[in-house]
Amino acid sequence: MTEAQPESPGFRADQLDGFRIGVTSDRRSEDLIDAFRRRGAEVLHAPTLRMAHQGDDEAVLADTRRMIDARPDVLLATTSYGIRRWFEVADASGSGEDLLGAFADTTVLVRGPKARGGVRAAGLNDRGMSERETTASLVDMALERFPAPVTIAVQLHGYTDEAQLDRLRSAGHVVLTVAPYRWLTADTNDPRVERLIDAITSGSLDALTFTSAPAADALLSTAEALGRGEELLAGLRGHLLVAAVGSVTAAPLVAAGVPVVWPERFRMGALIRLVCERLEDEGTLRLATAHGDVVLRGSVLQVGAERVVLPPTPLALFRTLLTASGGVVARAELCRSTPGGLDDHALEVALSRLRQAVPDRALIQTVIKRGYRIAVDG
Repeated sequence: MTEAQPESPGFRADQLDGFRIGVTSDRRSEDLIDAFRRRGAEVLHAPTLRMAHQGDDEAVLADTRRMIDARPDVLLATTSYGIRRWFEVADASGSGEDLLGAFADTTVLVRGPKARGGVRAAGLNDRGMSERETTASLVDMALERFPAPVTIAVQLHGYTDEAQLDRLRSAGHVVLTVAPYRWLTADTNDPRVERLIDAITSGSLDALTFTSAPAADALLSTAEALGRGEELLAGLRGHLLVAAVGSVTAAPLVAAGVPVVWPERFRMGALIRLVCERLEDEGTLRLATAHGDVVLRGSVLQVGAERVVLPPTPLALFRTLLTASGGVVARAELCRSTPGGLDDHALEVALSRLRQAVPDRALIQTVIKRGYRIAVDG
């Protein structure tokens, strides 16, 4: 666990009370989970992708020796963790000083502030940072600054973007790579990932967070492998708040037609604030009724002083009724509002369960031949 950070001035321990949030990240997941739980949320953690050290550090050392011999003209540093681990492996083998010396006259370009921090911690200084914190943007900068062929070393970040390496090679550059770590996709038998897919498709999740594009890709591909790809997409396109740390992370989801939000600053703290604000503002429904003030926060329904937790199907029905603000909702619309849809008989059963769950059965009125409504007046 990392050292706890001081809370922001707007921190409240009940800020996310009633909400259930899915976390897909592996690295630094404890920070994200702890931040949400401290604010009252229930968290479902299912890393769709996990970071692993290279199983054989000899491969890293072999790449390191090639770079020491080549003394590259340019080094492209993509991640802080990758740079730190690379130099740790080199130091442990006795090659750390030689590696540092090989980069003494090298132009170091970094993908973002974190990579810059890793480079400086290793004892190097960078001479430029990519504009958009992406590998493509980093390669753009390298090609602009070095139009003539040179030797370029690239620290890979666990999910190799061959298209970007090919751009460098096509320009005539000699490309050397090192991969200090790699990403492992989720096992389709991992119960955590299947539970996450179940929660998304059943509508029992209020928000889902992503901190890397590979993790988003991995969730989509795992659901596809399980034969649940379309079901997952339907869940992601529903009422669920899907939040990414930045536009690059969001790209696979956007390409799949999933609405995604991300903060202006591509940082973990900004992602946490965004999720909190959106759930409080848009995920909380309120309505004054004949039976008291109704507040729905995630799956928790409060009527006056009474609180109940609604199961997924009754929750979907109640959310639809509450959104209508006392207007009549037709049976067909209610049937469509639940994950997978309902037939007439199943709707009757679900409405019966909903009436049993709410503090006052009279809160939900039947409007003959028209549908159902929340009783906003006596």
